Amino acid sequence: MRWKLGTAAYKRVPSRDAAMDPDLETPAEKTPDGAGGGGAGAGPSWRRSLPHVCVATVTSFLFGYHTGVVNEPLESISADLGFAGNTLAEGLVVSICLGGAFVGCLFSGSVADGIGRRRAFQLSTLPMIVGAALSALTNSLEGMLFGRLLVGAGMGLGPPVASLYITEVSPPSVRGMYGSFVQIATCLGILFSLLVGTPVKDIDRWWRVCFWVSAVPAVLQAIAMEFCVESPQWLYKCGRTNEAEMQFEKLLGPLHVKSAMAELSRSERGDDGESVKFSELFYGRHFNVVFIGTTLFALQQLSGINSVFYFSSTVFRSVGVPSSLANICMGIANLLGSIIAMLLMDKLGRKMLLVGSFFFMAFSMGLQAIGANRHLGSASVYLSVGGILLFVLAFSLGAGPVPGLLLPEIFPNKIRAKAMALCMSVHWGVNFFVSLLFLRLLEQLGPQVLYTMFSSACVVGAIFVRRHVVETKGKTLQEIEVSLLQTQ
Repeated sequence: MRWKLGTAAYKRVPSRDAAMDPDLETPAEKTPDGAGGGGAGAGPSWRRSLPHVCVATVTSFLFGYHTGVVNEPLESISADLGFAGNTLAEGLVVSICLGGAFVGCLFSGSVADGIGRRRAFQLSTLPMIVGAALSALTNSLEGMLFGRLLVGAGMGLGPPVASLYITEVSPPSVRGMYGSFVQIATCLGILFSLLVGTPVKDIDRWWRVCFWVSAVPAVLQAIAMEFCVESPQWLYKCGRTNEAEMQFEKLLGPLHVKSAMAELSRSERGDDGESVKFSELFYGRHFNVVFIGTTLFALQQLSGINSVFYFSSTVFRSVGVPSSLANICMGIANLLGSIIAMLLMDKLGRKMLLVGSFFFMAFSMGLQAIGANRHLGSASVYLSVGGILLFVLAFSLGAGPVPGLLLPEIFPNKIRAKAMALCMSVHWGVNFFVSLLFLRLLEQLGPQVLYTMFSSACVVGAIFVRRHVVETKGKTLQEIEVSLLQTQ
């Protein structure tokens, strides 16, 4: 018998009965509406899981904020700390954070599996708070780099856990929309950092305030996580079946507990029960999905998106456009695209959004390459600025929000945390080198060659998605796992 989460309603039964006898059905009485548990014959209510998802996305807000916090103030920071004009040092201030994120991400899978998703969130806030304080107080380049390194460690630990947690606590009918919250929160964080950084040229040492501000949401998330549920999938994997059942009741309502436990039981029967080592992700039955995940994140970063975020002020100034206004427009474009993606994610599906996004990004980056020709006069300005805004919009429609949602969906529960850690490590590693070398490559190769390389990476990304990525829209995590194993 095939089970589908949300296709029927059931009474509560003991957790071990639900786990060991998934064919035992007990029809439940109908409720007048779906608020309590989804109603008979209806899917689980989205209201129950929404607060927990919102708290988790604070991590993405912090990620976005720290991504953009040095964009506008970078010139002031370099002047105050004595490395003005040193493009390598400026690139290092940006990229050292990504190096820290790479290290933090390597341990995110083990941490999330070892202490649980909630505690992993709280742990990730500590280096972000301490690192932000050090960056705000420092009077040297070394102090700034160390503070940014600590912030990066927290950034590396938090986002993979957020992707895991949101995927595991969301009902299938709204999982795509909730997954889009990650990108929306990131956009809001970037936009907020640009707004906070606006007075940096008018107020002396304002860049220090920019770093202090980031500590507030980190503290709030650490406190709020005390009141959030733990991932039922993690509890079940740890053998804490009764607790998993209680968390499902909080997330889905009592009418859907039995079907959710039955789905977990069936997927776990296909595993041998032993933990997976990192080395096992590179061969055997799991290699295919891990290859898709790592390649997708690598292509996302090779598109040049974070170079646009980190150094857009520099690019705008080079064509004579006020950077503060252009950056705010860029943030709005990012937010608008993310909202559109949220509305379309569970309608068009993940794959279609990804393919369209990569092709749109290739076109937009091509406009920037053409606009780099200064012989075009005023048209060069319109092409450069318009190309950046369109590129950010295109990214936020698919290449931004989809990978973080898609990969936890296609990874089996047994390897999900470690596989996400590996994929996000690739994300941070490529991000680090692209950001570190962007200004130097811009000087040596010129913008036309560099932007053409980014555009080509986007085309490769679209082709890769069409050939290798599966659609997961509307399926439970267990249904996706079973279908992928059948194709191998």
